[in-house]
Amino acid sequence: MESAHEHEGLRRIDAHRRDRVVRAAAAAGLVGERHVAAGFLDVDGVRRTVADLHAAFGQDVPVLHTFAVKAAALVPVLRLVADAGMGCEVASPGELALARAAGVPADRIVLDSPAKTDAELAEALGLGVAVNADNLQELDRTAALLAVRRSASVLGLRVNPQVGAGTIGAMSTASEHSKFGVPLRDPGARERVLDALDRYPWLTRLHVHVGSQGCWPDLIAAGVRATWELAEEVNRRAGRRQVTSVDLGGGLPVNFDDDEVRPTHAEYAAHLRAAVPGLFGGDYSLVTEFGRSVVAKHGFTAARVEYTKEVGGRRIALTHAGAHLATRTVFMPDAWPLRVGVHHPDGTPRRGPEEVQDVAGPCCFAGDLVARGRALPRIEPGDLVVLHDTGGYYTSAPWAYNSIARPAVHGFTTAGGQVRFATVRTEQTLAEIAAEAGGAHADTLTSLARGGPGGER
Repeated sequence: MESAHEHEGLRRIDAHRRDRVVRAAAAAGLVGERHVAAGFLDVDGVRRTVADLHAAFGQDVPVLHTFAVKAAALVPVLRLVADAGMGCEVASPGELALARAAGVPADRIVLDSPAKTDAELAEALGLGVAVNADNLQELDRTAALLAVRRSASVLGLRVNPQVGAGTIGAMSTASEHSKFGVPLRDPGARERVLDALDRYPWLTRLHVHVGSQGCWPDLIAAGVRATWELAEEVNRRAGRRQVTSVDLGGGLPVNFDDDEVRPTHAEYAAHLRAAVPGLFGGDYSLVTEFGRSVVAKHGFTAARVEYTKEVGGRRIALTHAGAHLATRTVFMPDAWPLRVGVHHPDGTPRRGPEEVQDVAGPCCFAGDLVARGRALPRIEPGDLVVLHDTGGYYTSAPWAYNSIARPAVHGFTTAGGQVRFATVRTEQTLAEIAAEAGGAHADTLTSLARGGPGGER
């Protein structure tokens, strides 16, 4: 349903189709008075974007495209992207467990984390999961484990090319003082990296990830080029092809301003080929770790408007879309703005004159606003507000503040001409909230205060 020429890839999200899905969701009771908020993910759009990603890099070099699990840490989503041809990039034991639950083969999983324990490393090596060490101490730990067991894992080292930060400091991982990777420009650091590669011939991969939202293709390409140059130096020094693969990371930014998809994966791949042509000469296999750019624009969040009020001459809509669903947007609105659509209770879009309004969430603090001073059609109680472009990080990373229930997430397709939904995650129940908050241990502290047993030790 998304309009785009086949050879150009997906260039614009179909707003009319999205409105149609909102109407269908309201009619099905997936969002409204009973279910006050829900996330939605476009199955057709995700599959199309994964196909575009594969096409963008072509077939002249082998590429393993992995999906950054953190972007949508939901097992059905991981199964979907795996079925479309992606592996998984994981950054914790929990994310590894999700990838395995989705049936992703170990040799298509890459483990990245700056604080891997011995147990995590041993598990990954035992499974044959690829591991990118974050630092030289981790290399030494890995060597100790390899001394007593063999592993099929591809082993790499993450480097920080220190090419600078993007427009969002918290998302920039190749800055001068980034916590990630081994710095290449600090005094003596490059030589230490080269010595480590000499010492550990099983290190066959270099990994770089410049950052995420706010890091544009030229900055990403600069980091990749520095890493490729290091790989070439390692191989010249070794007199053989020791480094045989380069993990490029991910981080392609997403346009949150409108429905246009930019930059595309094809544009990024072309930029990379121009900046680092030697990377595509056949000497290296490649790995990518895209997340947000695969799913963000293929998701939206819908929430019910409970009340409206006038305060200080401005209308405020009190809704069920707030910091518990859009944490980054509430706390960093300039860095993470979201477009807001207004729909009647039946899901049809509201039209008519716009007025300046705030869209507030249900959390118990004054700053819980997903939109401030936004020109929108007049919002009424019972309406639905729709947060656009929330397919990445929003539906799968709710905040437990105020113990507000995690909403359901639904996938949808319009294949065959009808809107069909499938459950990705069920809505959290109040019983589950109580259990997660230690309900099974309700008496332990009072017992401990009275001199009794304190439970687990």
